[in-house]
Amino acid sequence: MDRIERHAALAASIEEAVGRRIAGQPQLIRQTLVGLLAEGHVLLEGVPGLGKTELVKAFAAAIGVDFARVQFTPDLMPADIVGTQVLEEDDHGRRLFRYRPGPVFTNLLLADEINRATPKTQAALLEAMQERHVTVAGETRPLPRPFLVLATQNPIELEGTYPLPEAQLDRFMFKATVNPPTADVLEEILRRTTTGQVIDVPQVADAGAISGIIAAIPQTPMASHLLRYVSLLVEATHPDGNTAPPMVKRYVRWGSSPRGAQAIVLASKAAAVIDGRPHVTADDVRWAAPAALRHRLVLGFEATAEGIGTDVIIEELLATTPEPKAEIRGTP
Repeated sequence: MDRIERHAALAASIEEAVGRRIAGQPQLIRQTLVGLLAEGHVLLEGVPGLGKTELVKAFAAAIGVDFARVQFTPDLMPADIVGTQVLEEDDHGRRLFRYRPGPVFTNLLLADEINRATPKTQAALLEAMQERHVTVAGETRPLPRPFLVLATQNPIELEGTYPLPEAQLDRFMFKATVNPPTADVLEEILRRTTTGQVIDVPQVADAGAISGIIAAIPQTPMASHLLRYVSLLVEATHPDGNTAPPMVKRYVRWGSSPRGAQAIVLASKAAAVIDGRPHVTADDVRWAAPAALRHRLVLGFEATAEGIGTDVIIEELLATTPEPKAEIRGTP
C-alpha cells in the first residue's frame, strides 16, 4: 500500500470511528477532519443539543489525543484559557512564580458558545489559533501538535452575546452549519442514546499518524488553473470588483480576505488526500468553497431584509464563475 492509499485508509477509519457515535452528519465529520488535517480551525454553528460536544469527544477518542472543553461565559478571563503565573512556596519556604497552563494546551479544544465571552477573552484565542503558541508573562510557549480549535455558537440566541469580530472569524478555516436531524436520523440517535449503553469510539490513529498526513497535505499537487479558479472565486466576492455577480453587488458589503483563498486551497488538498487522489480536482474546490467563505462575507441590511443568506450568494458565485481551462503543454 503506497502513501496515498495509506493516508486515505486511515482517514476513512477515522470517519467510520467517529460515525459510530455521531449519526447522520457525514458532511460535518468530513469538514472537521479536513480542518484537523489542514491545520485549520472550525466554527460550528447550530442550536444546542445537536451533538457538537460529542463530535469533538469522538474525534479525540478516534485519534488518541488530548481534549479540553471551555464553557465561554461573560465572566471568563483570558488567564482562564491561556494560563497564568501562580505564586507558590517550595520545600525550602521560598516563594516563586510558577506557570500553570490553561486548557488551550491540548490537541482538540472545544470553545463552547464562544460568542458569550467578552471580546478581551475571545482575543486570547487569537494568538493560539494563528501562531500556535501563547505568550504569558513575556514568555512564549508552543502548543502541542496537532492543535485544533472547534468553537460553537448559537445562531438564534443573541441576548448577552458578543459577536465575533471579522478579524477573529477570519482565523477559522471553516464555518460548518450543524442542522437539526431528520426523523430517520433522530430515530437512530434515540436508539444510540436512550438505552443506557455507551457507544465506544475505537482509537484508530495516533498523533504521529495524524502528523504524517498533515505534513503531506501542502505537498499535494494542485494545477495552476485550479489556483486561478480559487482566485477568481474570491475576487468575485468583492462587490466593487468587475467580476462580482449582481447578487454580490447588491447584498455584500465586504468580500473574503486572502485567508479565504488559502482556506479553499488547503481544504481542497485535504479533501483529495482523504479521498485517496494524488491531486486536487475542481470538485474539491467547489466542495470547500461554501464552508471557507460563508463566514468571510459581510452582508448588508438588504440581505437581512430580504432573507438572503451567505450560502445563497456562494451558490451564485459558483454558478457564475467559470472554471478556467487547464493549460496543455506541448512536448519539445
